[in-house]
Amino acid sequence: MKVRIITAVIAAALFLPIVLKGGSIFTGLVYIMAAVGLFEILRMKGIRLFSFAGIISLLLLFILLLPSSIASDVLAVTGHSKLEWIFVVVFLLLIYTVFVKNRFTFDDAAFVILGTLYVGIGFYYFIETRNIGLAYVIFALLVVWTTDSGAYFTGRKIGKRKLWPEISPNKTVEGFIGGIIWAVIAAFIIQWISPLTSSYFVLIAITIAASIFGQLGDLVESAIKRHYNVKDSGSLLPGHGGILDRFDSLLFVLPLLHFLHFI
Repeated sequence: MKVRIITAVIAAALFLPIVLKGGSIFTGLVYIMAAVGLFEILRMKGIRLFSFAGIISLLLLFILLLPSSIASDVLAVTGHSKLEWIFVVVFLLLIYTVFVKNRFTFDDAAFVILGTLYVGIGFYYFIETRNIGLAYVIFALLVVWTTDSGAYFTGRKIGKRKLWPEISPNKTVEGFIGGIIWAVIAAFIIQWISPLTSSYFVLIAITIAASIFGQLGDLVESAIKRHYNVKDSGSLLPGHGGILDRFDSLLFVLPLLHFLHFI
C-alpha cells in the first residue's frame, strides 16, 4: 500500500500539471501513454512492438490519435481517412500471415487490430475532451477515481456478494453500487464548483452511466489479463501495474461522454 500511495503521489504531481496546461505538451503525453498501452497489450499476446505487426499497429495508433483539429490537414497529404487507414492495416496484416506461413495467424492479426482500436479510440477521446474543456476532463477523472475508491472501500467494508468472480474475484456487488454512489456525490461537488449542465437529472444519469462503464472497462481489462494469464498489464507504475491498469476505466468513460453528447 505504501508503494502504491507513493507512486500515485509522484504520478499525480507529474501528470496533473500537464493536464491543466493542455495543448501540444498534453497531446504528446497522451501519444506516449497510448504507445506504452499498445506495447502492454501486444506483449500479452507475445507480439513484440518492434516487429512488422507491432510497427504497423503503432503507425495506425498514431493516425487514430490525430486530434480532429489537425487530422484533416495531416491526412490530406495521404489522401486517406482514418477508416481507410484501418482497412490498409487490416489488409497488410492479412497479407503478412501468408508471407510468414501462418507463424503470425489470422487470430494474431485480429488481436492486433482490436487491441490498437481499444487503446487508440480511448486515448483519442482523452485528447479531444481536453481540447474541448478542462472541466470535462476533471469530471471524467473524478468519476473514475471516486468510483474506483468508492467501490474498493465499500466492498471491503460491507461487500459480501461477488460481482464477477470468474473475471475479478475481489469485486463485489456492494462495491459496484458504492462506487456509483460516490461518483454521483463527486459529480454534485463538481457541478457546484463549475456547472457542466443546467439539468441535475442529466448530470445524475450521465454520472451513473459513466460510473458503470468505467467499472465495465476495468472488468474488460481484467478479462483480457485473465485470458492471457497476466497479473498486470505492465510494471511502469509500481503498486499500480501498467498504463492500461490505470487507464482502463477512462478508456471507456471518455468515448461514452462523447457518444451521449455530454461533451
